[in-house]
Amino acid sequence: MFENMNLGDMGKMLEQVQEQAKKMEAEMESKEYIAKAGGGMLEIKMSGKGEVIDINIDDSLLEDKSSLQIMLISCINDANKMVEKDKQNSAMGMLGGMGNLGSMFGNK
Repeated sequence: MFENMNLGDMGKMLEQVQEQAKKMEAEMESKEYIAKAGGGMLEIKMSGKGEVIDINIDDSLLEDKSSLQIMLISCINDANKMVEKDKQNSAMGMLGGMGNLGSMFGNK
């Protein structure tokens, strides 16, 4: 299985993977995601790092603490899911671009 493997090529491939991972991470950090709840009465903006950047709350929600709390939890969870899904899609795209990885191990 390993008789056709070139360690120099493997090292180059690993360097390329590291470079692509750094680029992907930088791209993710620059993205912003917006989640809404309550028909737009609550809006949360999150960075690609998973940090909440901004929250907009309709004044009418300030009178109903319980509803506001439920909507905040839902909205933050939705924004986190957006970030994670995009990370997964980016990682899968990066791995898909490495089609020649199998050739290093003698697979054809």
